[in-house]
Amino acid sequence: MMIKIAYVFCFLLFSGGLLYHFAALKVFNLLVPQDQGSELVSSDVAYGPYPDQTLYVFKPKLAQPNLPILIFVHGGSWQEGNAADYGFVGRAFAANGFVTFVVGYRKHPEHPYPAFIQDVAASLKWVHANATQYGGDAEKIFLVGHSAGAYDIALAVLDQRYLEEAGTTDEHVKGIATLAGPFDFLPLDSDITREVFGKISDLESTQPINFVRKDAPPFLILHGTADTTVYPKNAKSLFKHLTYVGAPAKLIEYQGVSHVGILLDLAKPLRGNAPVLDDVVKFFKDILKQ
Repeated sequence: MMIKIAYVFCFLLFSGGLLYHFAALKVFNLLVPQDQGSELVSSDVAYGPYPDQTLYVFKPKLAQPNLPILIFVHGGSWQEGNAADYGFVGRAFAANGFVTFVVGYRKHPEHPYPAFIQDVAASLKWVHANATQYGGDAEKIFLVGHSAGAYDIALAVLDQRYLEEAGTTDEHVKGIATLAGPFDFLPLDSDITREVFGKISDLESTQPINFVRKDAPPFLILHGTADTTVYPKNAKSLFKHLTYVGAPAKLIEYQGVSHVGILLDLAKPLRGNAPVLDDVVKFFKDILKQ
């Protein structure tokens, strides 16, 4: 009963606007049953000098050495969100054998574009340099992002200037999974995109589809058909652009799944709604086998 109440409460508040969205997520993260095969091992670890440049580290309870690494970047319209509220995501992936880093980042308007892209690049450099102290294999890193976080990881990797400026590369990034990401939204198609990107003169440089390349890491692009926040055309467009240049990519659409649902379905009691976790884990583990 508690699970159902938490889910309904969260779903209703998610539909009520941005501020309610994150109040609901905080409650959901506290109430939803967690994966028992994982544990939080470090909190509020700084990877940069700003307060939002922190991360949380989760590991399998029966961890082996040299485990693959997964970095999760949360959404929030580039303006809201806190990495502390995504423990259910960190535990889900850790329970499946990944040393998981849930990353926070600077946000608009205090830190306008491209600060959040730069932070993803900086966090990737930090994780690569510090992975071994958490039992991770620094040469086997995977990236996952939801919504704005999916945009952040896609642009940070595809537009190579961000990793170069951070002093790293995508050589150790073995795969990327995006959940409900905006990748092709010109002309600016919402109040949120107009607020965050409206003052940028070179708007073409903000679109991940414009930086696809054949040598990009493999992409798993996931989207719900009932998403009215970030329309499914974004996923289809990125998939089309990647495959056109010969980059490895796979697109999965979940029938009837919403923008919120694709994230919440990572949680232990909701995985029957859509196999988001299973699809991401299988995609990454298939890469490790190759």
